[in-house]
Amino acid sequence: MLSFLTKFASVVRGVLCGFDRLFLRGSLRNISYRRGLHCYLWFNRILYKDFAQHCENVTAQLEDASLRQARELGREIRYLNNARVSKEEIARQIAARDRIREGLICVLRSVDPCMSFLLRKNGATKKLEIHYRKRKCLHLYHYQIHPVFGFMHARIQTWFPFTIYVCLNGREWLARQMDAVGLKYQRRDNTFTWLEDIAKTQALFNQQLQANWPSLLGGLAAALNPAHADIFAKYPCRYYWSVEDSEWASDVMFRSRADLQAVYPRLIDYAVTTFGTVDILRFFGQRVELSGKVPFRCRHEASTNLKHRLEGVRIKHWLNGNSEKLYDKDSVLRPECTVKQPGDFKVFRSAEGDPDGPKDWRPLRKGIVDLPLRAEVSQAVNERYLQALAAVHDTTPLQQLVEPLCRPVLEPARRQVPAEPPLDSRDPEPVAQPPEPCAVTAGADTPRSHPRRVRALNPLAPDDAALLTAVSRHEFLINGLRNRDLRRLLFESEASVSDERKRQAAAVTRKLRLLRGHGLIEKVPHTHRYLVTDAGRRSITAVLAARNANTDDLTKGAA
Repeated sequence: MLSFLTKFASVVRGVLCGFDRLFLRGSLRNISYRRGLHCYLWFNRILYKDFAQHCENVTAQLEDASLRQARELGREIRYLNNARVSKEEIARQIAARDRIREGLICVLRSVDPCMSFLLRKNGATKKLEIHYRKRKCLHLYHYQIHPVFGFMHARIQTWFPFTIYVCLNGREWLARQMDAVGLKYQRRDNTFTWLEDIAKTQALFNQQLQANWPSLLGGLAAALNPAHADIFAKYPCRYYWSVEDSEWASDVMFRSRADLQAVYPRLIDYAVTTFGTVDILRFFGQRVELSGKVPFRCRHEASTNLKHRLEGVRIKHWLNGNSEKLYDKDSVLRPECTVKQPGDFKVFRSAEGDPDGPKDWRPLRKGIVDLPLRAEVSQAVNERYLQALAAVHDTTPLQQLVEPLCRPVLEPARRQVPAEPPLDSRDPEPVAQPPEPCAVTAGADTPRSHPRRVRALNPLAPDDAALLTAVSRHEFLINGLRNRDLRRLLFESEASVSDERKRQAAAVTRKLRLLRGHGLIEKVPHTHRYLVTDAGRRSITAVLAARNANTDDLTKGAA
């Protein structure tokens, strides 16, 4: 992300990173499977033949208790028989009509799909059996303006196992945090277009990850079902909270809408024409071979979708339910990572059930305990995406970028630092000096006292074009590239003979020296890795784009 912000530093105010939408689920794990429900019935001394009547009684008890607060406050209770209507719009209209600023707004009743139990007779055994399958039942949606979360809703399933879903917005929560400390801001929907102090606002945003989630969500569950303690008096059950769906947005705030519109079309074009399946895999942290082929172990579909909406143009990339999208909202550029399958990400954590045990790379869990780790992997996806987009949009003339590459240059001399004198000045013996390296074994960093000539690059030549294409690959953005990495890309097959392998390594060393001489790459200190410089990435992207452009495009550009 740093290279992206550096490129557009003149038109960007700052970045605000945090959760956008959070969809949480509360499950009674003790009764969320057949054996668990069997234990509940046994403790309550309920026979299978009486299960249906017991369910009706418990559902009526839950619904009456859940609607009691709305009746006492005089809030509207409305039944919706159309699944296509927007419940959020209805709740906002009711809040504006009744001038509600705090507390419960309304309760909306709707029949929705769910997972519940069904009692059926087994024809073979002539016995009643409990099945857990997909059904439809009444759900109660409680829309409210929460003192912490702001505008939000929570819903409860009125049939066993009484699953709860909570939907809240991190930006809505952040607005209440800023109001509490007196920070000024300008807001459009769930986007902040201007902030008085970005650093302080980001600090408030980070506090959301350390919230006391069990207490906050437990209070919502108690309001949804005040009769919970009575229903489970003989078989106590507590809600286990997990993250069903999360959206993490990294808002890049431009100084004006015009500044963003001058950049955004080029970003969209670059993403559509450049990013392929392998790039999508890398964005989501999946391992990809240096050959650039999709790994055999990858069985999930990767896709890209471009949609034109009233607000603007949105591009979205999917991989096994997880997605990364980019869209513009007023003067804000928003890359947003949606995680629905957390198991696809590996995080460094302890094993479940042993929080103090040794840590290792393990799959990300859905539990609320891994919410900070979910934020880290989501932010990493956004950063990799912006890093890949950093190679686009440069108004520098192509001649100015390419002309220096097409001329030979002199590589500056590197002088050897003299050895320090011996610590014991009484020692008359001189300090042994290392032998002078010969021309054959001298590497790219060998000390020398005279400048060395580096030949010109020819971007249209196949060899130089292949070299530029190899070093600009996205997998080298973070960790850099090594001699062996380029050998696998530039040579058709890896040499099996030692002499041939040395010849290939020496050839790649000369190519690395060529790129360093022109300032396209730089060496990472104390390693054998090289990173493409910001100026080098601009030049390489322009050269490769011009090389792959067709005649019509070049003619139109010249006109």
